[in-house]
Amino acid sequence: MRISNISGLSNTGFLRAAARARWIVIGVICLAAGYFFLRWYSAPAPPHYLTAAAARLTLESSVLATGTLQAIRQVDVGTRATGQLKSLRVKLGDQVRAGDLLAEIDPVLQENELRSAQAALANLESQRRAASARLRRSKFEFERQKAMIGGAATSRRELENADAQLESEDAGLAALDAQIKQANVQIDIAAANLSYTKITAPMDGEVVAILTQEGQTVVAAQIVPVILKLAELGAVTVRTQVSEADVIHVHAGQPASFTIMGDPDTHYAGKLRAVEPAPQNFSEPVSASGGSGQGGASPGGSNAVFYNALFDVANPDHRLRIGMTAQVSIQLGDSRDALAIPSAALRNKDAGGRYEVRVLGPQGKIETKRVRVGLDNYIQAEILDGLSEGETVITGEPEPAAAGAR
Repeated sequence: MRISNISGLSNTGFLRAAARARWIVIGVICLAAGYFFLRWYSAPAPPHYLTAAAARLTLESSVLATGTLQAIRQVDVGTRATGQLKSLRVKLGDQVRAGDLLAEIDPVLQENELRSAQAALANLESQRRAASARLRRSKFEFERQKAMIGGAATSRRELENADAQLESEDAGLAALDAQIKQANVQIDIAAANLSYTKITAPMDGEVVAILTQEGQTVVAAQIVPVILKLAELGAVTVRTQVSEADVIHVHAGQPASFTIMGDPDTHYAGKLRAVEPAPQNFSEPVSASGGSGQGGASPGGSNAVFYNALFDVANPDHRLRIGMTAQVSIQLGDSRDALAIPSAALRNKDAGGRYEVRVLGPQGKIETKRVRVGLDNYIQAEILDGLSEGETVITGEPEPAAAGAR
């Protein structure tokens, strides 16, 4: 009976010891698992670079600018005659041909000037006929005195007087001839002034503006008054404002296109015919400080400088109108099926013109390569050599990852 109790007590102690050992082992395992768990999730994540693959595509480089539509040819039709606008034969939008009568100035003043000049000429011609008769008489008298001096029938003095009279009459006739020439010039001037009262079209075109109305008096003094404006609208000129930063890349012959605000889906194409050598405000007066006038720019100034690039576009339906704003694209170049990468991947240009590019390998290893660049539109750059299609290039640095992020 005593032996049996001792055996029971021994079994109970053994079970308690085994339970404690089991809990200790479980605790150690949990601590180890927690340690590795915390270590794993607190480790910094590997960097995630911004990347792109070298791929084949079509590249275009262009200059974007704003322009204004103008008539390919426009004329201010004025008059050199002074007077009241008697009649205006056209209205806005009329199509006219060269030589068509557009307007007429009251010709009363000019007709009177012409009649006065003609009367002055008639008076001079009458004087010339009288002077011519006197000259003939003086010649006869001189010849008579000359014949008589040989027979001692007259004196030397009489002969000299006859000679002087002949020279005087001859000079008077020459003076009248000069005055007649001048009178003829005055008649031509008066006739021209009379012709100026009839204002005709200098070219084929459309009446796009009327500045003077019937009944108004125009005064042609130092400035020729403008009656109306004619424009040829079968084609338009796009006057494009190109910044000084872009103008060095722009030249005649480059393809250009534009859209208008009312129809942004339709593109009108042409080719640059000229780039003006001076900025658009070059004709403005220069101030005492050396800068130009309104809209000008000087070194160190804040005003932008623009140069006008011009190209023409057909306008057969007259859809394009004078003064419209054009969103212009001037194509500097293109490359078909070019191996290209984002321009952001290019770094550190060397003296030989090659750029540094970082290539990300399949195991995350970064390799630096030198590449030769062709066309670059600042979005995509053509790679001429140094890279293969499909290689992954780094375009941006990774953002620091937060602790515990995987």
